[in-house]
Amino acid sequence: MALKNQIRTIGLIQMPCVPEIHDNLEESVQAIIEASQQGAQIICLQELFRSQYFCQTVDINHFDLAEPIPGPTTETFSKLAGELEVVIIAPLFEKRIAGIYHNSAVVIDSDGSIAGTYRKMHIPDDPCFYEKYYFTPGDLGFRSFTTRYGKIGVLICWDQWFPEAARLTALAGAEILFYPTAIGFQEHDAGEMEKQAAAWETIQKSHAIANGVYVASINRVGREGALEFWGRSFVCDPFGETLAKGSTDRAEILVVECDLGRIEKTRRNWPFYRDRRTDAYPNINRLTIEPDA
Repeated sequence: MALKNQIRTIGLIQMPCVPEIHDNLEESVQAIIEASQQGAQIICLQELFRSQYFCQTVDINHFDLAEPIPGPTTETFSKLAGELEVVIIAPLFEKRIAGIYHNSAVVIDSDGSIAGTYRKMHIPDDPCFYEKYYFTPGDLGFRSFTTRYGKIGVLICWDQWFPEAARLTALAGAEILFYPTAIGFQEHDAGEMEKQAAAWETIQKSHAIANGVYVASINRVGREGALEFWGRSFVCDPFGETLAKGSTDRAEILVVECDLGRIEKTRRNWPFYRDRRTDAYPNINRLTIEPDA
C-alpha cells in the first residue's frame, strides 16, 4: 500500500547578531515573515538569537539579558505565529526565577499558543563557551511537541553531540529534530575549522540515520569577539542526505520541503528500532564498564 504523502516545509533563519537586542529581534521578525512568504510552515531561529553570544566571557551583568517564559519575546512571536499561521521555534535565555537561568527554546504553535519549552540538557564549559556559569541544566527532559504541522523535537547546540538525546527525542515521537546552534572557531583553531565543521555535520546526520528522522541544524554567522561562527545551517533527510545547506559567511533563509512519509519508508527498510536490544543496555548509565575477569 502506498504511503500518504505528507509534505511539510521548514524554514531555518541563519544570521549574524549585533550588540543591539532590539535590532536582532526586528531582523528575526522580518526573516520569519520572509520565510513564511516562501512557504515555510515551521520556522526555527538560531541559539540565543536575541543577542551576541555572551558566553565568551564571565560577566554577572549578562544575566540582565534573560527574560521569563512567557515574556516579551514570546508575546511578540505568539502574535506573529498566529497572524502567519506558522510554527515558530524561538531559542531564549530564560529567567526561570531569580538566580536560576536556562538556555531554552520555546515552541509556538500556528495559533499563537505555546506548545512547550525545551531546556538545554548538556551544558559545555570551554574557553569562549563558559555556559556552565550562566545556565542551569535542563530539567524538562527530551520531548516531542505536537504542532499543527507535525511532531517536532528541539535540542540545543552541545546537545547535538549526544546520540542519547536524539534517540530519546525521536522515541518520544519527533519527526523532525531541530538543533538551534551557536558554534564557531577561535583564531588559533582556524586550521582545524574544516575538520571541526565536518565532524559537527557528520554527528548530526548520524542521528537522522540512526533514528529515521529529519534533522535541521541552524547556526549563526559572523565574527563576535574571539569567535568566528561558521554558519553551514543544513537539513538532511532520514537517510542522512543533505537537502539544503547554508553558506559560511552570510545571512540566509533556508526553506526546505520534508516528506514525513519518508520516515515510515526508511524505518521499514532500515528497522533499527525493531532490532534494538534494550535488554542488553543496562550499563549505559555507568561511566565505565569493567571487563570480565
